[in-house]
Amino acid sequence: MNMMIDVTSADGHVLDCWLAEAAGDRRGGIVILQEIFGVTDQLKGVAARFAAEGYDVAIPALFDRQQKGAVIPFSEAPKGRDLMLATDLNAVMSDIDATVAMLAARGGKVAVLGFCWGGGLALRAAQVSDVACAVPFYGTRLDAYQIAPLVAPVQGHWGAEDSHVPPAMLDAARAYWPDMEVYTYDGAGHAFANDARPADHVAAAADLAFGRASEFIGRHI
Repeated sequence: MNMMIDVTSADGHVLDCWLAEAAGDRRGGIVILQEIFGVTDQLKGVAARFAAEGYDVAIPALFDRQQKGAVIPFSEAPKGRDLMLATDLNAVMSDIDATVAMLAARGGKVAVLGFCWGGGLALRAAQVSDVACAVPFYGTRLDAYQIAPLVAPVQGHWGAEDSHVPPAMLDAARAYWPDMEVYTYDGAGHAFANDARPADHVAAAADLAFGRASEFIGRHI
């Protein structure tokens, strides 16, 4: 069953959250952390993919504090960037933690998996949140999170031609978090796993990355 539910953060803020319930025997939970475009149909498709593997999957609406129900077209990235820049990291992490707790209450361990902005947030969750593991896909703003060690295992995926994460930034992240498992994909740039963006999507890289992520999450959950 797929549905939009309410999640209440520690400060009383109520945010929307897309929930895709596990098919078959439940293995645990996964929180998907959004790009700068909100809770898109494409992310709901990713949720369905992991729900089919036996996970309850939640996508918290991390822009709800700025604009309730905001879903930005992929062609209007500056709007999404402005909303992202207006967020407060501590408030966002509180909303993520509330979503993790909601899934944990349903039973089992919880992983986080994030894309773009959400990929960076997944790294932050691996520092400060009660998660089994974290998987950033082309996580951005990596230097902003180089303030603490990772306390949960992390597996990251970046395109070798990602203009948002140049090699020097990724090299610095690898040096700062030497235990982070990193995969790069030749011929892929930013958003290579987003099948709703044909100009960016690289199917072979995406399939390989999702397969690795599924194995990694399954191992830690």
